[in-house]
Order: sequence, then structure tokens, then C-alpha cells
Amino acid sequence: MNQPARGLHGQAVEIIGERIIRGTYAPGASIYPDQIEQELGVSKTVVREALRVLASKGLIGSRQKRGTFVRPRSDWNLLDSDLLRWQGLGIPDATFLDNLGEVRSIVEPAGARLAAERRDEADLAALEDALERMAAAGSDAHAAVEADLAFHRVLLAAAHNELLTRMEVVIEAGLRVRDHIVHGSDHSADAVPAHRAVLDAVRAREPEAAARAVHDLLAQATADLHHLIDDAARRETQ
Repeated sequence: MNQPARGLHGQAVEIIGERIIRGTYAPGASIYPDQIEQELGVSKTVVREALRVLASKGLIGSRQKRGTFVRPRSDWNLLDSDLLRWQGLGIPDATFLDNLGEVRSIVEPAGARLAAERRDEADLAALEDALERMAAAGSDAHAAVEADLAFHRVLLAAAHNELLTRMEVVIEAGLRVRDHIVHGSDHSADAVPAHRAVLDAVRAREPEAAARAVHDLLAQATADLHHLIDDAARRETQ
């Protein structure tokens, strides 16, 4: 997944992009480059290049007389890695998390089915390594998140379908958000047994068992997430 851009140009892209995703600049709203120059203390060239990048992502447009404006969400390149990352910053959007869950339920069981048919010894070793790291993470939320991401990344790669592997950018961006919520809580379930079941089925070359194991894993992940969201909502009303 792409990392945040560096330098003044990269910072301008990040700031403006995040504001659009959060709704600070709503669809249809005008964006005034001169105001951004003054606020950020950067040159016209920096702002112009930042807006060019955001335009390439479908976030903004420009027309004579109207100037620069935020395009409708339907025009946004929602699979762009920066947009996926920006949606996960701050308070996660419930719709984004629901969409992620639906995409995962479509893609990952099918990927696990193929992985069980096509995996090689290197794939199994990488899955085992990720699982060992997950088990060793304990209460280290960061280590648990990275191990979980690694497992799902390797599982997709084990399908040996380069187009399917590209779905990693969608799954990883959202997983990082979900995992930080779940693994940062004191009430999350132990994820190792569910992942172990996936690995066992892939190792045994049992495609349907692998797909079922991933389905069960995703159901557990969704239940954990909804439990935490419900707890947070209750605390806000108290």
C-alpha cells in the first residue's frame, strides 16, 4: 500500500485530501487555492501540483467561471490507496467498514479456495510465520495488526492470481483500521485459532474447508467489531 507522500507537496495533498474525505470540503464546495496557499504557507506551485494529484484521484474538478470544486463521491476513485487510507483516519466511517466487510466476504473465501489448490511450500511457510507472529504478539496491538495483515496478504498471494493479489490494497487499508480498533481493545477474541483453521485447510489442500474457515474468521471479526462499536455508542449516551 502507498505510504503518505513527503515534503510540502505531499503534505498539501494529505491535508486537502483528508478534508475532502471527512466532509470539511463537501461535494460541490468550492476550493480556493489562494486561501490554501496562505493557510499552509506554501507556494502556488505546491498547491497547483497538490490539486493536480487530487484531480487525478477524482476528488476535485475545475471549470471556467466556477473554479476548483469537490466532485461528487460517485466520481471518486475509491480504490485509490490514499483514499482508502484517508477513510480510515480519525473516527472510522461505518459505511466504509460495512463495505469492507462485504468485499472481504466476496474476495477472501474465494482466494482461500484457490490457495488450497495452488499453494506451494513457500506459501505455507509464510502463512506459518505470520501465524507465529500473531501468537507471539500478545497484548502488543501494533505487532498483532501487522501479523494479521501479513497473514491475509500471503493468503491472497497463495492463490497465485496476480489480479486477485491486487485486491490487497482494498483489504489491507480497511483491515488496518478494523484491526487497530479490535486489537486496541481489552475485549477482542483470540484471533489465532480462526487463522490456524484457515492455514490447516490450505495445507491439507481442502478448498471448501479453507473457504468455510475464512468465512468463520470473517464472522468472528465482524462480531468483534460490532461489539466494540456498540460499546462505544453506549458510552457516548451515558
